[in-house]
Amino acid sequence: MPTSAASSVASRASLARRLFATVDIASLAAFRLLFGLLMLVEVWNDMPDIGEHYVEPEFHFTFFGLDWVRPLAGDGMYVVFGGLGLAALCVTIGLCYRLAAALFFVGISYVFLIEQALYLNHIYLIALISFLMIFVPAHRAASVDAWLRPRLRDDAAPTWALWLVRAQIGIPYFYAGLAKLNPDWLRGEPMRMWLVQGEELPIAGPLLREWWAPYFFSYGGLVFDLLVVPALLWRPTRALAYVLALCFHLINAAVFSIGIFPWVMIAATTIFFEPDWPRRLWNRAAARVGAPASPPPLLARPPARLGRAQRATLAALAIYVGWQLLFPLRHWLYPGDVAWTEEGHKFAWRMKLRDKDGYVRFFATDPELGATWKIDLAGRLRGWQRGEMSGRPEMILQYARFLADDLRARGHAAIEVRVVALVSLNGRTPQPLIDPTVDLARVEPSLLPCPWIVHEFFDR
Repeated sequence: MPTSAASSVASRASLARRLFATVDIASLAAFRLLFGLLMLVEVWNDMPDIGEHYVEPEFHFTFFGLDWVRPLAGDGMYVVFGGLGLAALCVTIGLCYRLAAALFFVGISYVFLIEQALYLNHIYLIALISFLMIFVPAHRAASVDAWLRPRLRDDAAPTWALWLVRAQIGIPYFYAGLAKLNPDWLRGEPMRMWLVQGEELPIAGPLLREWWAPYFFSYGGLVFDLLVVPALLWRPTRALAYVLALCFHLINAAVFSIGIFPWVMIAATTIFFEPDWPRRLWNRAAARVGAPASPPPLLARPPARLGRAQRATLAALAIYVGWQLLFPLRHWLYPGDVAWTEEGHKFAWRMKLRDKDGYVRFFATDPELGATWKIDLAGRLRGWQRGEMSGRPEMILQYARFLADDLRARGHAAIEVRVVALVSLNGRTPQPLIDPTVDLARVEPSLLPCPWIVHEFFDR
């Protein structure tokens, strides 16, 4: 083997072994505490909307291949959210931690998959983090579990656990930045349209009307997303990067209605600090009041060789991180602009990138009767469902097929359903999103490119 190739193999082997050395567990324990507390807040905030979102709608937009995911009847969804709150509390205090993390992951994933019209990137991220928390041993310190079972207590954690969480937090930042490298974003759209909505804000409102404001926010967000993770990882720029992250997310919380996401990222970004940062803060506070300091943990060095379990762990980590890196890029497999077609948009960290406005009209044709009529959606769908559906071809197809099934059940055996959907993307003149000549009742859902989507759209 050539010397350079042998050196490369040795370097990779050394890196793999270092993942199984240990680091201070303090930052992971703090992450668990902050994540659990924020999930309690999220569940509490969602409680008033359970009926509107999950109980009262007669129809739910499901995800591809998951038509079987349905809301529970009666008070079932209230029980689910109650269970989510209890699981979040247990994660926070570290009581039955792994079970609580698993139950929270299953519960939040179930709620997330019930209704596609409620899709939010931050709920997807929360589901992924809660999945990782099942395996990350963040309960071995500052937890009820460690108090009840002293043999469980450990002030150190494997390095792979820390870097796995860092990777999961860093990936959305990076892909959000990549997604902003598109012509509309670089010319200040749709940021210009969104900032108009904040003109009434005190102090900041007049600034949002300035000509440079859309470009400041657009380019600032792009640069921030691409560079914040490298800046957080490099010690000389870490403190400044976190201050900028704090400002970035606080501005987003003030200007845009994006729920708990800014607070989740403010808390989650602390994982990029040195692993012992909570212990150092604790010791400084303890020194002021004369309390005993928390001693540094005994850390294990990398193993000389990886055992079978360690190799299996390494393979699982590679598969998971590899999937997270590749799956957001799938929109390149589809023709057209993903902002228009939506093919590959979800689960790709394309956050707050485009603005769509339009309307959809469904028309049914019974060739046996020779009659065509418009289907009135009033009372069939909630306003928030109709608004989200208007620019999403997959949801339009799903509802067209539902209407066709309903009309067949009413005796229209040969029913056809066509759609007129006029949609504006980022302030452009509205134009057809769906081919109005295609009978959507005959179109099967597929992950392949959809020829019935009109790909061309006109610039202003």
